[in-house]
Amino acid sequence: MKKENTAKKQGSSRFVVLVSCFILAVAGLSARAYYLQVYNAPFLLSQGDARVVRTEVIPAHRGLITDRNGMALAVSTPLQSLWINPKGLLQKKQKQGHEQHIRDIALACNIPLKALRKNINKHRNKGFLYLKRGLAPQDAEKILAQVKSGLHSRTEYGRFYPAAEIAAHVVGMANIDEKGQEGMELAYNEWLRGSPGAKKIISDLNGQRVKDLSLIAPAQAGNDLQLSIDMRIQHIAYRELELAVKKHRADSGSLVILDVKSGEVLSMVNSPAFNPNNRAEIQTGSLRNRAVTDLFEPGSTVKAFTIAAALDSGKYDVNTIVKTSPIYLNRKKIEDIHYYGPISVEKILTKSSNVGAAKLALSVGPEALSRLFRQVGLGQTTSSGYPGERSGRLPVHMNWKKIEVATLSYGYGLSVTALQLAHAYATLANGGVQHPVSLLKLDKVPEGEQVMNASTAKKVVKMLETVVSRRGTASRAHVEGYRIAGKTGTVYLTSSEGYSENKYRSLFAGIAPASDPKVVAVIVVNNPKGREYYGGSVAAPVFASIMKQVLPLLDAQPDDLPLRVSQINKSLGAVL
Repeated sequence: MKKENTAKKQGSSRFVVLVSCFILAVAGLSARAYYLQVYNAPFLLSQGDARVVRTEVIPAHRGLITDRNGMALAVSTPLQSLWINPKGLLQKKQKQGHEQHIRDIALACNIPLKALRKNINKHRNKGFLYLKRGLAPQDAEKILAQVKSGLHSRTEYGRFYPAAEIAAHVVGMANIDEKGQEGMELAYNEWLRGSPGAKKIISDLNGQRVKDLSLIAPAQAGNDLQLSIDMRIQHIAYRELELAVKKHRADSGSLVILDVKSGEVLSMVNSPAFNPNNRAEIQTGSLRNRAVTDLFEPGSTVKAFTIAAALDSGKYDVNTIVKTSPIYLNRKKIEDIHYYGPISVEKILTKSSNVGAAKLALSVGPEALSRLFRQVGLGQTTSSGYPGERSGRLPVHMNWKKIEVATLSYGYGLSVTALQLAHAYATLANGGVQHPVSLLKLDKVPEGEQVMNASTAKKVVKMLETVVSRRGTASRAHVEGYRIAGKTGTVYLTSSEGYSENKYRSLFAGIAPASDPKVVAVIVVNNPKGREYYGGSVAAPVFASIMKQVLPLLDAQPDDLPLRVSQINKSLGAVL
């Protein structure tokens, strides 16, 4: 009996111990579960997310750039970029004991194996490295199909320029990251650039996306930009300028066309140009927008403003006679190509007399001359907003020498840009009212400023018509059916040794139509090497060729277009 009781007690003790151990085990597991799932859950979740959850950038495309009629000049297109995880590739290599995956990537991407190894080792602690960027989607797919793992792709946006070199100097270009580098792309970079978004994703150990989790922030597209240029006119201007540069074997050329009534730039071209879609063949010298960065002495094109200063002085009118016999100033002889004798102020422009212009300038004084030059915008930027626009140079002296006044009157001793000279002529053509230059299309034309006498401006424009007549220096700027006004210029090119004796710059500044001015154009051809080098024979014909095509586009009514034979017969039939 006693043995039985002892056995029962021992059994009860073992049961209590077993139950206690079970309870302690359950309690321990519960505590561990609480610790892992409740107390330490944030830390563990963060550690797990760090291994599989990634933040992926959502690219935002840059704003569209168009011409004034909505034609696309710069667009963002989706492209593919290929990348690798150097750290992951090295870890994978150690585990597998071979580097076949690296060989596959090198072969598919056409990268030397040695160069790829070096690049991977250089960035061994990084989880992201670009191999190729800006690929067409179909090209990226072909490469990815050749590699089993380790090579990844991401969507980005790249800039494409439909007008290529024709609008390159105005539009400019953006780099591979869609950041503006030149032209309006640079000037309005903040306006055009978008804001990338972000989202959380789950990816595997190889970096491949498994699942999208949540959107952190949506991508914001950039703002669109509408330029003032008209691509119809831009095409014409580019073609005609390029033909002239080739025909005369010139070093380069620039051309600007402004809307007289608004100050908008309808066309701005240079030759040579560059194709922003083909970066590999871009030459550094061709990137410069010569129309706003290159300074030159404007030569006889400023005689229009010298005449304006003379008329404003009250000492002269259109018919005042001026003797044009050669004069000597500071031992320098000033003379014309031909001796014109006593001629009227109007004929000083018609024949482009240096002597006549010099005598007028000396008579009215340097202050009056330089003041009018400055009023029309010479020696200062046009405030177009184009990056790198230069102001030129308009001399100001306390004590002017007579030779300085004389040379200033016919365009030496000062410097301008093609855009600046066009702006001055637009002011003249607009009755002395000046509008700021704009490379953006204007919804509303701002009120202009009267910077010179309206009557004087109209008289000068009428006199400039004689320059384009048969007896003037710019007869080849004539456009059938329209009254044209303008002024030629031919200046010596300068070098470190002074003026070159046989190198010239050919210029023409024109107004069309003179009866009701709509546009002003300035053509600059640098160093023509053919037999022709005068502004009247090199630059003036370019103006005529362009305006024959542009004026009808602008609905400019002809002044004296002859009736066609069919129209005459129709009229006669109606009478009979």
